[in-house]
Amino acid sequence: MTATTLPPDRIPVIVGVGEIVDRPKDIRDGLEPLALLEQAIRRAENDAGAKLVHDTGSLDVVNFLSWRYRAPEQLLAQRLGVAPAHCHYGPVGGESPIRFLHEAALRIARGECEVAVVCGAEAQSTATKAERAGITLPWTPFAHDVEEPKRGAAFQKPLAVKLGVFRPVSVYPFYEVASAAKWGQTPRQALAESGELWSRFSAVAAYNPNAWLKRHFAPDEITTPSADNRPIAWPYTKLMVANPMVNMGAALILTSLAKARAAGIADSRMIYPLGGASAEDPRDYLTRDQFAESHPQNAVLRAAMNIAGGSGAAFDAIELYSCFPCVPKMARRTLGLGADVEPTVTGGLTFFGAPLNTYMTHAACAIVRRLRGGAKRGLLYGQGGFVTKHHALVISREPPSSLSQEVSVQAEADRHRAVAPEFVSEASGGGRVESFTALFDRNGEVEHGVVMLRTEQDARTLARVPAQDAATLARLMDQDRSPVGLLGTITMAADGVPEWRAN
Repeated sequence: MTATTLPPDRIPVIVGVGEIVDRPKDIRDGLEPLALLEQAIRRAENDAGAKLVHDTGSLDVVNFLSWRYRAPEQLLAQRLGVAPAHCHYGPVGGESPIRFLHEAALRIARGECEVAVVCGAEAQSTATKAERAGITLPWTPFAHDVEEPKRGAAFQKPLAVKLGVFRPVSVYPFYEVASAAKWGQTPRQALAESGELWSRFSAVAAYNPNAWLKRHFAPDEITTPSADNRPIAWPYTKLMVANPMVNMGAALILTSLAKARAAGIADSRMIYPLGGASAEDPRDYLTRDQFAESHPQNAVLRAAMNIAGGSGAAFDAIELYSCFPCVPKMARRTLGLGADVEPTVTGGLTFFGAPLNTYMTHAACAIVRRLRGGAKRGLLYGQGGFVTKHHALVISREPPSSLSQEVSVQAEADRHRAVAPEFVSEASGGGRVESFTALFDRNGEVEHGVVMLRTEQDARTLARVPAQDAATLARLMDQDRSPVGLLGTITMAADGVPEWRAN
């Protein structure tokens, strides 16, 4: 990667972080996302201890999903009284806050602006409660004429949509099951690792004043189904998935080292981006070569390690994206870190809360505070889609001598990718399990299983396992034997969907 030596007026530095959590007693008093954003930015400016917002030349707003606005970035700029040259409202993606933070730093390094703001907010809890109660909120009118952002089903094959495996909660299990098999784990061992890992996330959330759920859960509480912890999609329970029913906002302010010093900001308050990397997989997950690892994830994390000195041990503050357990489990292995890794400074998307695309904005705030408190080097790893989009950023208490403008490591990710099998929506004959999940209803009963299969011709397909096929489902969900590699028979059902039964 090319880099140039930076003078003080081109060295980007994070100087302010701000967060807000809104728990209104009356639904009508709940703050809309724009109001949460404005308050978070004002708090970040107070945290910086200097009036900087009026000089904002770059404003990035993370995509909202709880409310729809027409040009929200412009509405926010008007609230702030600024007219930034770069004023951007981003697409859907959990990695986007880290990408925006990285791009803002590079903008300062290029001399395109002196002050940059990155922010995001959601008010899904209030919006959902109001809808259920039939209450009209006194917010900016919902922009019904603005197209809904593309998500999930828009990028997936019709068979995946028909079988219900087009949402994150039903796609990530394919990685969970396939990766555990690759690592030689039984489902029971994989679940135990997930429980231990998620328990550590909850321990951090328990002491984070901005967390939505401040309670330390034991591993068994997380992995064992119960009335309050129903199964969602095998092998995940409610306490193993992201919780979007929150009201939260977060913001970061960046400026140049020269401007920060001129504003009287103490060096001990400044945190420096050192560089990072991004890469992606195809949006249609069924066109990927395998599900035991993520080539883009590996590429961006290895690039981050190279920036930090070549080892995951170089980081003493880490945030590994945590929508579902397989993501940080894969990441910590790529980083060469043990099962006792401290994977978060924030608390995770289950316990801290999952304000949809903007969790990593809060994570960036938390890691800045951790570095100010004595940690030396931090890793922010964000992920979006279905293990699709990946961005890592290294930040430090020490300023960089240079900052590479080259971010993509796509070529490195693609170099490891094998040819993906052909996908077929109709099949018959023998089928070998590549991965598996089962979808549950709100009563904890299996709706149906979904197997990802390789046919006798080595094509890939999806097939349903009906809830009535108890024997096949029992074998697939056996805690002591992986379902990967299991052989069975594919037939076409009357509704045109492949079905599969274990031999």
